[in-house]
Amino acid sequence: MLISLIVLISSLLSVLVAMPRAIPALRQLKFGQEIRDEGPGWHQKKSGTPTMGGIVILLAIIVGFVVSVIFGEAVAGFGTLLFVTMAFGVIGFLDDYIKVVNKRNLGLTSLQKLIGQIVVSVLFAWFLSLGGELDTSISIPFTSMSFDTGWFYIAIVIFWLVGFSNAVNLTDGLDGLVSFSAIPTFTFFGIYALAQDELGIAWFAFAVVGSLIGFLVFNKYPAKIFMGDTGSLALGGAVAGLALMLKLELLLVFVGIIFVIETLSVILQVISFKTTGKRLFKMSPIHHHFEMVGWSEWRIVLTFSGISLITAGLSLLLI
Repeated sequence: MLISLIVLISSLLSVLVAMPRAIPALRQLKFGQEIRDEGPGWHQKKSGTPTMGGIVILLAIIVGFVVSVIFGEAVAGFGTLLFVTMAFGVIGFLDDYIKVVNKRNLGLTSLQKLIGQIVVSVLFAWFLSLGGELDTSISIPFTSMSFDTGWFYIAIVIFWLVGFSNAVNLTDGLDGLVSFSAIPTFTFFGIYALAQDELGIAWFAFAVVGSLIGFLVFNKYPAKIFMGDTGSLALGGAVAGLALMLKLELLLVFVGIIFVIETLSVILQVISFKTTGKRLFKMSPIHHHFEMVGWSEWRIVLTFSGISLITAGLSLLLI
C-alpha cells in the first residue's frame, strides 16, 4: 500500500512540475485545439487552448513506473500495461499532431486509427500469451460463474481495447470530464489489484490516478490545456488493459458506465437519424445534449463523475 501511495504522489508531482512548463511551450509551438464548427457555438472561445497535454500524463505514468522499479519488484504487469497505454498514446499523438499542423479538427482517418488500434491490441494479447497470462475465460460480474471463450478471446481483447479507447475519446468533450470520471474507475482497479496481490497492476492504476489528479489542476473548467487524443486514447487503452489483465472484462461496462453511455448515445443518434431522420438527442455525445438543454459544464462534469464514483464504489462493495 505504501508503494502505491508513493507511485501516486510521484506521478501527481510530475504533472504539477511539468505542466507549467508544457503549457507555454505548446502555446509557443501553436499547438492549439481546433473546435468543431458543428459543436456548441460557445465552445469556439476554447479554440487555441493548448492541446496534447496527454504527453505530460504519459510522462508522469513513466515516472510512476521508474519509482515502482526503485521501491518494488512486481513490475511485470505494470510493464505490459505501460506498453498498451503508450502505444495508444502514440496513435493519439499522431492524430493530434496532424490536427494542429494542418489547423483542422480531423487528424488520422478512421481507417488509419482503427488499423493502429487493432495492431496494438493484437500485440497486447501476444505479450499476455508470452507471459502465460492469456486467460481466455470470462467472468460474470458479482458471481462465481465464468465461461471459456477459447481463441475467440483475441477478438474480445481487440473489441475491448479499440472500443474503450474510442469511448474515452468521445467522452473528452468538456473541461475535466474525462479526468473526473476516470479517477474513480482507475482507483477501483488499483484497490482491486491490491486485494488480489497484483502489485504491478495496482501500481500502474495508481500512477494513472496520480497523473489525472495533477492534470485536473490545469484541465478543470476553464481549462488551461486539453489532453487531446494523446491522452484520451491512451487512457481508454489503459482502462481496458486493466480490466483484461484483472479478468474484469464485463465489470468494466458497469465501472466505466460513463464511457459506455457516451458511446451508446453516439451510436443511437446515428441509427435513429439514418433510419427515421430524427435525432434522439439535441447533440451527441450525450454531454453535449445536456449542454444544449442548459446545463453548465460544471453541472455535467460533477453529475457524470458522481455516477462514476457510485459505480466504482458499488463494484468494490459487491465484488
